Amino acid sequence: MTIIAAADGSALGNPGPAGWAWFVDEDCWAAGGWPHGTNNMGELMAVLDLLESTAHVSERLQILCDSQYVINCVTKWMPGWKRKGWRKADGKPVLNVDLLKRIDTAIAGRDVAFDWVKGHAGHDLNEAADERARAAATAYSRSLPADTGPGFRTPVAAGAVPAGAADVATAGTVPAAATTTAPAAAPGTTPRPEPESRFTGAADDLEADLFSVLADDTDIAQLEDEELVVQYEQELLDPRVRADVARLAALLHPDFTEVGASGRIWDRDSTIDLVSNADSGAVQFEQLQLERIDPTTILLVWRSTRDGESAVRSSWWVRDGQQWRLRFHQGTPTS
Repeated sequence: MTIIAAADGSALGNPGPAGWAWFVDEDCWAAGGWPHGTNNMGELMAVLDLLESTAHVSERLQILCDSQYVINCVTKWMPGWKRKGWRKADGKPVLNVDLLKRIDTAIAGRDVAFDWVKGHAGHDLNEAADERARAAATAYSRSLPADTGPGFRTPVAAGAVPAGAADVATAGTVPAAATTTAPAAAPGTTPRPEPESRFTGAADDLEADLFSVLADDTDIAQLEDEELVVQYEQELLDPRVRADVARLAALLHPDFTEVGASGRIWDRDSTIDLVSNADSGAVQFEQLQLERIDPTTILLVWRSTRDGESAVRSSWWVRDGQQWRLRFHQGTPTS
């Protein structure tokens, strides 16, 4: 019998209010978060809580993640980090080491496999975990109690494979170690632990562990600022993001200005109010130009297509402290 669960994390602002969640089915899931954390912290905490919540069962555990960072941490990088005293190849300390050490302990002796699934692609379990992680992050952003879920209760039926699970690409299996973990406390009897540390580093440190490099592994390039900007621009087209006031506020600069096709000028508050309350259909994104103006400014020119109508759009993204935010946007309808 195999227990199949999705684990996911969310951060509004990254760093900012953060959430995590794992999901087996409607009667078996858990979520939580913190007022301040990163997306990677949420991804790791979801896996950690799932491992600790299932420590008392002997079934094989299959964890579905849309985070290559988590999968690589556990299946590739942790052995090398441990040999180096939890330091990376460049000698810098590993980020989120408290969570990683606890995962290393919780996974020892377990039959656990990690599979990668594409996020926001309609995979039922991944979508359910993402929804709950984002809900937890949103609750913390508004100083409201988060729904922590029922916790681990009944394993899925033997042989049951949730919709979409057959489409995952296996990323690696963690071999059983010589020791086993102690059984976890009964669900609901002990509050779920929070990480021992909080993110306090600079923006460069935020991504330093996302694609790490070890001497005995293949080099993986870091996500560049230009790639982040394109990712954020497309995130603003996601109906779920547009309905999330906290996420919109994190992506739009406090002095954000938009010049509409009618010539009307919109500020940040009026844009958030309009976007978060409007029905928006699917929008096709086509990148036309991407230029780094200076270290803190990026120009993105792109074409939007929706319901047969298109527009060429210009977006000015600026680095505001640790976060890239949209400062100015203008769209011009095309025939």
